[in-house]
Amino acid sequence: MDKLGLRYALLFFGSWLVAACQPQSTPYVFALPDTIPPPAVPAENPITLEKVTLGRMLFYDTGLSVNRSQSCATCHQQQFAFAEPTQHATGATGEVVPRNSMALVNVGYNSAFTWAHNGFTHIEEQLLIPLFNESPVELGVTGNEKEILKRFTSAEYQALFKSAFATEQPSFDLIVKALASFVRSLTSFNSPFDQYAYEGDDTALTKRQIEGMNLFFSERTECFHCHGGVNFSQSSTHAAQSLVLQPFHNTGLYNEDGKGAYPERDQGLLRITFNQKDMGKFRAPTLRNIAASAPYMHDGSIATLEEVIEFYAQGGRGKGKSNPYKSPFVKGFNINEDEKAALKAFLESLTDHAFLTNPKHGPLLNQTM
Repeated sequence: MDKLGLRYALLFFGSWLVAACQPQSTPYVFALPDTIPPPAVPAENPITLEKVTLGRMLFYDTGLSVNRSQSCATCHQQQFAFAEPTQHATGATGEVVPRNSMALVNVGYNSAFTWAHNGFTHIEEQLLIPLFNESPVELGVTGNEKEILKRFTSAEYQALFKSAFATEQPSFDLIVKALASFVRSLTSFNSPFDQYAYEGDDTALTKRQIEGMNLFFSERTECFHCHGGVNFSQSSTHAAQSLVLQPFHNTGLYNEDGKGAYPERDQGLLRITFNQKDMGKFRAPTLRNIAASAPYMHDGSIATLEEVIEFYAQGGRGKGKSNPYKSPFVKGFNINEDEKAALKAFLESLTDHAFLTNPKHGPLLNQTM
C-alpha cells in the first residue's frame, strides 16, 4: 500500500463509529432533471445538506493551505467550470503542478479520478492528493496537520461540524467527507443540449449546432466513443448503472523517442501500472461546460476548441500521430471549415450558464476568499 493509500485507510478507519453517532440531518436532494439519475454516493459518507454547507465553506477557505495562500477554489474557479484558465496549476508554496486543473463538473458521476490513476474510485480518495501531496506540494497539509486543524475551531466552524457530524472537533476525516459532499453537489444538466435532448425543446439548438451534434456522434469523427454517456465521458457511473467504465486513452500528443514515449515529467497511467501499454494514457474528461474550461489536454498544451478539433482531425500532433500506443479511435478524419465551425458550435451548446453563475456553488455570503 502506498503512502496516500495508507493515509486514506487511517483517515477513514472508524467510519462506522462516526456514522453511528450522526446527528439528525437533512438528506441532500440533487437538483436534477427527471431523466437524469442521481450520482452514486458511498455508504460511508451519505450526502446531507449540512455536509454540503460545511464542505462549501471549506472549499473556499484558504486556511486549508499551509500558508493560507490558497483554497480549493484557487485552482477550481466556478466561472471556468471549476477549472483554472492556466496551463498548469501552482501549489501554495509555488511548486508547479505538471497537469492542468480538471473541471469539477458532475464529479459525482466519475468512475475514476485525476488525469491518470485507476485506483481512485471515490472523491474522498482523490481529495487526499491536493491536501497531502508532497511532490509537488499543492495545499501542503502534510507535516502541518495540527496547525491547520486549529484554524477550524472557531464558533462558526464548531457549529457547522456539529450540525454535519455531531461533533465540534474538526478532523481531516470529516473535512474530506464534507468537501466530497460539496463537490458531489456540483451537478450540471441545464445546457441547451440538455434542453434539446432531454427536455424536448426542439428550438434549444440551432441548425448549426444540430449539424455539429450529428458530426460528434458519427463514425467519421468518433468523438462519442471516448466522450459518450450522460456526462460525455466514458469514465462515468451513476446510481442506476452497474457497469463501471474507467477508460484511459493515449491521444497521440507526444512520441518523444519514436517508440511511443511521453515526456518524462508525465507519462500518464504508466506511472501507476508500470505497464508499457499504458504509456501516455490519460482519462477522457467530461465535455460538459468545455467551452469555459480552456486550456485543454492533461498538460494544458492546447489553447482553444478550434485547435482541439484540428488536433483530432489530424489524428494527433507531430510525431505523436505515429505513437504505437495511440487509441484506435484517434485516427484522424476529413472535415471542412464549415463542419469544424458546426462541431465547435455543438461543443459550446454543452455550456450550462446557470451552473457557472449559481450562487449556491459560490462562497457563503459571510465568507471572503
